[in-house]
Amino acid sequence: MDNSVTLKMIQEAREALKGIAEVTPIVTSTRLGKNLFIKSENLQKTGSFKIRGAYNKIRMLSPEEAKRGVIACSAGNHAQGVALSATRLGIRSVICMPEGAPILKVEATRGYGAEVVLVPGIYDDAAREAKRLADEEGFTFAHPFNDPYVIAGQGTIGLEILEQVPDVEQIVVPIGGGGLISGVAAAVKSMRPNVKVIGVQAATVPSMFVSMRSGEIITVRDGATIADGIHVLTPGDLTFRMVKDYVDDIVTVSEDEIAAAIVALLEGPKTVAEGAGATSVAAYLFNRVDTSLNTVALVSGGNVDITTLSRIITKGMQKTGRIVRLTTKLIDKAGNLAQLVACVAECGANILDIEHEREDAKTEVNSCVVTMTLETRDEAHIRKIRESLVSHGYRLIE
Repeated sequence: MDNSVTLKMIQEAREALKGIAEVTPIVTSTRLGKNLFIKSENLQKTGSFKIRGAYNKIRMLSPEEAKRGVIACSAGNHAQGVALSATRLGIRSVICMPEGAPILKVEATRGYGAEVVLVPGIYDDAAREAKRLADEEGFTFAHPFNDPYVIAGQGTIGLEILEQVPDVEQIVVPIGGGGLISGVAAAVKSMRPNVKVIGVQAATVPSMFVSMRSGEIITVRDGATIADGIHVLTPGDLTFRMVKDYVDDIVTVSEDEIAAAIVALLEGPKTVAEGAGATSVAAYLFNRVDTSLNTVALVSGGNVDITTLSRIITKGMQKTGRIVRLTTKLIDKAGNLAQLVACVAECGANILDIEHEREDAKTEVNSCVVTMTLETRDEAHIRKIRESLVSHGYRLIE
């Protein structure tokens, strides 16, 4: 099979996807940036862009391949795209998912009609199991990113962006294995070569970032990330070549920055993004890209596990100075705690939680340790509170 992805393939995929995938909206929010436009693939069917590439791949199966069925590996979004696409086309689908995949994504995949096999480990382990089952049982393997038809399907987003934001100067795209950015960049550079295409990875698992700088495909060490949708340790050979040919740069963002972007999207345009989807906005908010340009940030998915969302929000608010935990010592006598609380209140902070420990290894016999979680406005407000506490004689414990 020819591994080249052409503009014609992407245009044909767009025709095939009519009535299957949504043309997702562009959303703006001056709160995030006057030059920032959000391409809302979190509002796509199945909650992410993945149905585009999955359907385009599965529709190309021969009758004999369709009869045997398809198998895929995924942390969740590709799984749902394959499951729904196969069900729409009347084809059996089996999905291998890492056993740590969010429950929301596992149950949604089953709900779309797939048989789910949970595999111990991470995405790469699920990929090995899917390939083993494909060899043993004759399934067609639907790769989540390293496949020309999958890439062409994802590239339809690039065509939509050029039509929806005619004066776009820069497009920022999350990268896991590289299928999304390969398709978007191929479409955009074929039609508007002056538009910059920038990729974003989680700093803890920057496989394409490291590979591009090394000039060869590198498998990075595993690391924890809330961006589970782009938790890929080894780029594909096809996507590596396409990123090298079409993408202008790749940047990384930290876990705190991703969390802060999720919060910013909730508060600004009132949109829910998963960690992977929010990386593009994080790159803009934390100046990893040129914010003077008209920029489209592709929010690739919104399938965030509701059980972890509250922790992500707390982490994001801490990053932007909206929540802070402060610890100090007090002489353990009547009225001292009330004086501390009054000092905080004078600074305009809201106490969310307070812990008062009399017996602690850090305290003297007549002292206690007080830890407060405060709701604050920003970093400047936190500095003001710290300065006020110190000026009133309180010693802050880091």
